[in-house]
Amino acid sequence: MTTDMITVTPETTRIGWIGTGVMGVSMCGHLLDAGYKAVVFTRTKAKALPLLEKGASWADSPRAVAEAADVVFTIVGFPPDVREVYFGEQGLLAGLKSGRACVDMTTTSPSLAVEIAEAARQRGANALDAPVSGGDVGARSAKLSIMVGGDDAAFQTVLSLFKLMGVNIVHQGAAGAGQHSKMCNQIIIAGTMIGVCESLVYAAAAGLEPTKVLESVTKGAANCWSLENLAPRILKGDYAPGFMIDHFIKDMGIALEESRRMGIHLPGLDLVERLYKKASELGHGRDGTQALYQALKAMKP
Repeated sequence: MTTDMITVTPETTRIGWIGTGVMGVSMCGHLLDAGYKAVVFTRTKAKALPLLEKGASWADSPRAVAEAADVVFTIVGFPPDVREVYFGEQGLLAGLKSGRACVDMTTTSPSLAVEIAEAARQRGANALDAPVSGGDVGARSAKLSIMVGGDDAAFQTVLSLFKLMGVNIVHQGAAGAGQHSKMCNQIIIAGTMIGVCESLVYAAAAGLEPTKVLESVTKGAANCWSLENLAPRILKGDYAPGFMIDHFIKDMGIALEESRRMGIHLPGLDLVERLYKKASELGHGRDGTQALYQALKAMKP
């Protein structure tokens, strides 16, 4: 069922935002900069201060956000967090009004996205799953890639909001399709990240000057986003999270679970997941994905 939707404009539309982590605070900030009014909630209020200082108002629960907003965005940590935000006693679905929309930009399981969409539909509202790629850099520069699943009319309604956060916005299909597409993205990144980190370990062991190696390989067939954006951080010893290892392990786990459900085998992803789990065990769980370099460097033949 397609529900009647609102018209989205800065003058008439109030945005709800739940989750103000590394990426969420920048993404919501772009909407505020465009003139939208916003009401926000996050578990740690101090993390919302940059948005509150820009004029956003505070709500005490996800339900209160939904009651006050026309379009609610969520970007939290793990699938259990998403489930609590949507289905908890003070969850946003309890406050979601008919004709309104919610958009989950967390990377989570496709089956949960379908469940949320059905629950919203029963309330006469719409839900989209719209995970993103581009990390903290893409969030700050409003150049994210956004993969969207859900009703097309709802997608068209909120497209102008997506365009304030990203530059590559693709409606992938029905509910859950955005999350499946993000799994494809994460599978690719898993493979490229191990290549980037192992190449730098090799360069150091061979006595090469890593910056010169990057000068060559970033201009050839090996070039990729991770090489351009994360390899320089590794060389600087910068392991601050654009995307945390523990969150990446979560994503790989979802992809592997879905692959088993679909009857396919992804041995490369299985290997990279085990290596990242080792990095987390070594204390790098809250570091950026580039900290895999540290774990690989510590391994013995």
